[in-house]
Amino acid sequence: MKAHIYSSLVISLLFIKCTQNMTQQEETTQEYEFTNHLINSTSPYLLQHAHNPVDWYPWGPEALNKAQEENKPILLSIGYSSCHWCHVMAHESFENEEIARLMNERFINIKLDREERPDLDNIYMDAVQAMGLRGGWPLNVFLTPDQKPFYGGTYFPPDQWKKLIVSVSDAYVHKYDQLYESASQFAANIDQSEAEKYGLTEGGVTLTLSDFDSTYTGLKDKFDPKWGGMNRAPKFPMPALWNFLLTYSHISGQSKAEEHGLFTLDKIAAGGIYDHVGGGFSRYSVDGEWHVPHFEKMLYDNGQLLSLYANAYKFTGKSEYKQVLIGTAQWLEREMLDSNGGFYSALDADSEGEEGKFYVWTFDEVKEMAGDDFSIIAEYYNVTKEGNWEEGKNVLRKLEEDKVLAAELNLDLTNLRQTVDRFNQKALKARSGRIRPGLDNKLIAGWNGLALSGLCQSYQATGDNIFAKLATGNAAFIRNHLVTKDGLVRIYGLDTRGYLEDYAAVIQAFITYYETFFDETYLNLARTMTNQVISEFYDQKENLFYYTSNQAESLIARKKEIFDNVIPASNSIMAENLQKLGLMYDDESYKKMSFTMVYQLNKLIRQEPEYLSNWASISLLKLKPTAEVLLVGEQAQEQALQIHKAYLPNKILMASTNGSALPLFEYKTAMNNETTIYVCFDKVCKRPVNNIDAAMAEIHDRK
Repeated sequence: MKAHIYSSLVISLLFIKCTQNMTQQEETTQEYEFTNHLINSTSPYLLQHAHNPVDWYPWGPEALNKAQEENKPILLSIGYSSCHWCHVMAHESFENEEIARLMNERFINIKLDREERPDLDNIYMDAVQAMGLRGGWPLNVFLTPDQKPFYGGTYFPPDQWKKLIVSVSDAYVHKYDQLYESASQFAANIDQSEAEKYGLTEGGVTLTLSDFDSTYTGLKDKFDPKWGGMNRAPKFPMPALWNFLLTYSHISGQSKAEEHGLFTLDKIAAGGIYDHVGGGFSRYSVDGEWHVPHFEKMLYDNGQLLSLYANAYKFTGKSEYKQVLIGTAQWLEREMLDSNGGFYSALDADSEGEEGKFYVWTFDEVKEMAGDDFSIIAEYYNVTKEGNWEEGKNVLRKLEEDKVLAAELNLDLTNLRQTVDRFNQKALKARSGRIRPGLDNKLIAGWNGLALSGLCQSYQATGDNIFAKLATGNAAFIRNHLVTKDGLVRIYGLDTRGYLEDYAAVIQAFITYYETFFDETYLNLARTMTNQVISEFYDQKENLFYYTSNQAESLIARKKEIFDNVIPASNSIMAENLQKLGLMYDDESYKKMSFTMVYQLNKLIRQEPEYLSNWASISLLKLKPTAEVLLVGEQAQEQALQIHKAYLPNKILMASTNGSALPLFEYKTAMNNETTIYVCFDKVCKRPVNNIDAAMAEIHDRK
C-alpha cells in the first residue's frame, strides 16, 4: 500500500536521524507521586496506570477535544490487566519520568482497556496490520487529532520507545501533509466493507460433503502429529476448530478427523496449559508441546473449553474429560465467582512481578508435599531437580496417559489416581498461601455467556450438580444485572452498551440454558434480544451484522466481525442462533437470514477453514435436516437430559411437563399418561414413542 510505504519511510528516516543525534539518558530510579486522569476509572487495567507520570486520559471527549484544540497527535495505548508485556512496557517506559515527559510534551496520551472497548481495539488493530506491522498487545497506535491512524506497533523496549516517540512527533510536525494523506488512506482501508473486501458481494456457493472432505484434507496437512493441534508455536487451544473436527467426523464418518481432534484434546489436558492442581486453562502455550503456558487465565477460553470437553465426553465417555470439566468448574467456583453469580474476566500471568510464580514448583517443594509418594508424583508430572522449564522451576505436565503410567509403575489405575488426587489437594493448599496473581474483576456479558454455555453443556454431558449450580446462578446474574429494558450491558456496574459479541454469546447461552433446564423465560429473552440485534446491528445490504449498534458512538469505521479466532466471530454465532430460534419458534425469517449469512460465507469457508471453523460447523450441519426433538409429560426433563448425554450436534431439544405456548408443542401431548417423545424433521414428525431408545433410533434415521 502506498500510504504504508510512505508513512513508514518518513518515520523511519526521522527515527534514524533521532537515533544519531539523541544522547543517552540515564533512566531515573527516583520515587514519584503522580496521579493522572485515569484515577476515576473502574477498569483494573486503567487503574494500574493511574499513577504513571504519563498524563494518561481515558478515551472520551475531554482527550479527543484537547487533541483538536492543541493540534497534537494522539498516542493511543491499548492493553488489558492480565497482559504480561503490557506490564513490562508500563514498568520500563510509562513509569520512567524522562520518557513520560517526552510523551506529555508531544502527544495527547490515551489509555484504553481493550476488554471495555473491543470496538476501538478492532479498528486500530486492523489499522496496524494494514500497515504491514505485527499486531498484539500492548498495542500502541499514533493518531491524528481526528482519530485517523498513521503508525503503530506493539511492545517497544524503552530506548526504542524513547526514540520512536521523538521520531513520530517530528514527522507529525515536519511532514504533516504527507502523514495526514497516509492516515486518510489507512482510515479508508479499515472502513472498507467486509463484503467487498472478501468478495462476499459476488454471491455464495452451495457446499457438499465432498467439499468438506477437501476442506478437511487441507487442514490435515497442517496438523501436528506428535503433540496435537496445528504444527506451530505458540499454540492456542482454538476450541471452534476442534469442535468442527468432531462435527465433521460425526456427519461424514471420517474417523481420522475424530482421532486428531481427540488426540489434541488429550495433549492439551496433559500439558502445562491445564492447571493440574487447581483446574482451568491458561491462554496459550509458548511452545509447541502445550508445556509452558502464558500463565494468564481468561474466562472466555475456559467457557469454550468447557463446551469442547463436554462434547468430547459425550463423544467418547472418557473419564479424563470429565475430570477436566469438574476441575475447571471448581476453579471457576473457587477463584472467579462473584457474589452475584457472575464470573470475573481474568487472572494475571504475573505475581510478585514474575510470570508464573504462583503456579510453578521446585523439586524440593514437590518432594516435601508428596512424601512417600514422591517417586510416583515426579514421574507423573515430569518433575526434575533441574526443572522442566526455567532453572529449578517445574511446570506440572503429564507425558503419558494414566493407564500407561500405571502399568509401567505396576500400580492399579485407581490407586494411581488416588495418589495424584492426594498430592493435588496438598499442592492446592500450599499454593493458597502464596501471593496470588492479579484479578481482573470486570464481569463481561459476552464472556459470561460463553461460560454459561460451557456449564450447561457440561451438565448435559455429566449430570454433575456443580455445573447446574453454577449455571443457574450465572443465568440469573446475566438476566437480572446485564439485561435491561434498553438492551444488554457489556460490563456489570458500568453504563456500557453491549457489542455484537455480547449479544451473540448471551443469546446462545440462553438458548443452551433453555435446552438444559427448559425454563422458557430464557428462550423468550433470547428471542427478544435477537430482535433487538436485527433492529440495531443488521446490515440489510450485506446480510451481516455490524459489531456495534446503530445507537453507539460514531467512530472512524463501523466494522463487521467475520473471521473465527480464539473466540468465534460474532456473526457466525448469530447465524447459529438464528437457525436454532427459527426452528424453535417456527420462524422462517430467522432461518432464511441464517441461510443467507452462511451461504455467502461458503466460498471463504472452503478456502480458509482454519479461520472460519465455527462457520464451517454451521454450514456442515445444514447439509442434513435438524432433528426437532420434543418431550411432553412428567418425566420430560429427566428423559431429555438422558438424550443430551449422546453426541448429537444436529438437533434442537425441547421439553415440557405441563404444557407450553411454544409453537412446536401445538397438538403434542403425553400419550397414555406416559412421557412422550416426538422426533420431527422439516416439520414432518415420526411416530410418537415412549422410550429413549426408540427416540434415538428415530433421531439417527433422518429419512
